[in-house]
Amino acid sequence: MSAFRIDAGGDTDVSPADVLTGAASAESDGFDGYIATETTHDALMLLTLASTATQRIDLLSGIAVAFARSPMVTALAANDLQLASSGRFQLGLGSQVKAHIERRFSMPWSRPAARMREYVEALRAIWSSWQTGEPLRFTGEFYQHTLMTPFFSPGPNPFGPPPVWVAAVGEQMATTAGAVADGVICHVFTTARYLSEVTLPAVQRGMTAAGRAPGSVGLAIPAFVTIGRDQRELDAASAQTRARIAFYASTPAYRPVLELHGWEEIGDALNVLSRRGDWAAMGPLVTDEMLHAFSIVGDVDAVAAGIRERFEGVATRISFYSAQELEPAVLRELMARLR
Repeated sequence: MSAFRIDAGGDTDVSPADVLTGAASAESDGFDGYIATETTHDALMLLTLASTATQRIDLLSGIAVAFARSPMVTALAANDLQLASSGRFQLGLGSQVKAHIERRFSMPWSRPAARMREYVEALRAIWSSWQTGEPLRFTGEFYQHTLMTPFFSPGPNPFGPPPVWVAAVGEQMATTAGAVADGVICHVFTTARYLSEVTLPAVQRGMTAAGRAPGSVGLAIPAFVTIGRDQRELDAASAQTRARIAFYASTPAYRPVLELHGWEEIGDALNVLSRRGDWAAMGPLVTDEMLHAFSIVGDVDAVAAGIRERFEGVATRISFYSAQELEPAVLRELMARLR
């Protein structure tokens, strides 16, 4: 057995039709969970479909955009998914970034870590009201929920409320997640050093401040993998990985990861190229050191060993992320090695 649960899915381009077969295949292949992302489709809707095609595996949103929805809307949808899946749903939330919240969703943005903390607290207050029948009295800085009549209450959920995971890159959000969430979802643009020196200490600070017991907060990591059977395949896959790393490194929101390693100048150069739209010139700027810091590179055996070395004793859930399109057989083989 592996030291962590292994999840399938997480593809950014999965369609409602794809998710039915994808989730069913994940279950039959022996994965522990199935992840739905929120890019061109609603993650919670995708998981509702996945719940009809599966019976055993966990269903995780990785992530649903929190600030695009009011806590009440999310609470109701999550409660329904928990019912539909017979208690297998796990709610993963993310903040997104200011431009998308304000300009794509036309919703307010301010102090994302403080807002996320209150968002999770509001969810728990709403679910508690439904479970206990007590009046809903949540008054915060960002959200107020003070009306819940019996007509609109779904009542107690026999499976209880779903676990809440919060996606975190920066220290403030990681601290918030450690204080209020059941688990932390790491971004794929991370390194073992950033995890050990920044993310995990921040999560621990949040747990300590909230008086939470050790081991009460899980850690989900999308392991960035680059796989090839020979050097030719590895070179081609590595070029795709470099391009993906360059895309993330050009984004100011992820700059703290670069700063820890002293790669700020590369990030600045990549940002300039991205603004010009010169995507082809970006990948070659990613050094070998950066490639191996962000991604685990090699054949299936080497990648499995690398995942164990980096994440055993750290992660509670693992999924596989790749810039290349990995065949299902390769993913099954990788999972078998980790088992």
